[in-house]
Amino acid sequence: MNEQKQKQKELKKSVSTFAKPDKVVGVRQLLNTLLPFLLLWFLAYQSLSVSAWLAVPLAMIAGGFVVRMFIIFHDCTHGSFFKSQKANKIVGTITGIITLFPFEKWKREHNIHHATSGNLDKRGTGDIWVMTVEEYAAATFWGRLAYRLYRNPIVMFGLGPIYLFLIANRFNRKDAKRKERMNTYITNGSIVAIYALLILAIGWEAFLIIQLPILYVAGSLGIWLFYVQHQFEDSYYEDESEWDFVKAAVDGSSYYKLPKILQWVSGSIGYHHVHHLSPRVPNYHLEKAHESTPPLHKATTITLRSSLESIRFRLYDTKNKTFVTFKEVKPYLKNPSKFGMINTKRPSLQEK
Repeated sequence: MNEQKQKQKELKKSVSTFAKPDKVVGVRQLLNTLLPFLLLWFLAYQSLSVSAWLAVPLAMIAGGFVVRMFIIFHDCTHGSFFKSQKANKIVGTITGIITLFPFEKWKREHNIHHATSGNLDKRGTGDIWVMTVEEYAAATFWGRLAYRLYRNPIVMFGLGPIYLFLIANRFNRKDAKRKERMNTYITNGSIVAIYALLILAIGWEAFLIIQLPILYVAGSLGIWLFYVQHQFEDSYYEDESEWDFVKAAVDGSSYYKLPKILQWVSGSIGYHHVHHLSPRVPNYHLEKAHESTPPLHKATTITLRSSLESIRFRLYDTKNKTFVTFKEVKPYLKNPSKFGMINTKRPSLQEK
């Protein structure tokens, strides 16, 4: 056990050497993300004089740049995008306004996610709702229905962005500290002011035709990325007594191997195992950290095609240490003693 802990410590230390913000790279990434986004927004508006069918595709492409901008915001909440924490806060707040995420509120929730990812006893903050087979079997009819609706792809990726942008990100928790509350108020106020000015300048119809596709595409893709990076078949979940930070990072976070253009748009967040192992590594160093650290090459690798399988996995089977489908669990719901007998002998992602 001591030998294993030592190896984990060395692994974390080796990845941490890449936690070196580069101001030049950071500024360049800001420019090649923000400027194309603004240009696409402008072109979408100009194309409305020709056809809305031309404006909407341009807006959807702009939504991809909002995803990339969110990764910059995300790095700022970890204090990893720039060396200066003041710069991280300023850039994080500005990109948070554009992406509709309050900096301080999301920073707190996301840090909790990193500290508890894969811990069965500390679920519920900053993560996807996951029920175990036992919990689902013990739930009431309404509890099961709520969970099934939540995990339905139409609800999660269709209605999810609406809930996230209009409700979850707009209100503070009851016990939020003053700094967090004020940042949320500033973010909300700035969004209202900017949107009001745009509506006055171009009209509400044009504004909605452009902005809604941007936010919908960005929101759906963002939720998908967050979902698929932890909801794969053999992901890591353990009780508090057995939970291990390094194993949760490497075994509970996937390497989402995307085509280069999608890797660029998503800010290399597909190297999620690297990010969870060392959150202070900026997105522009994640690929290098992965390639330079052989033990990380063993992380679960998923592709665009294999990632679609994750939609089917809804419940975590603590006996077999795997995600299972509602269909697989159904025969055993009336007999809890057979939970350990659920048949999960499917081809692994690597075998596919």
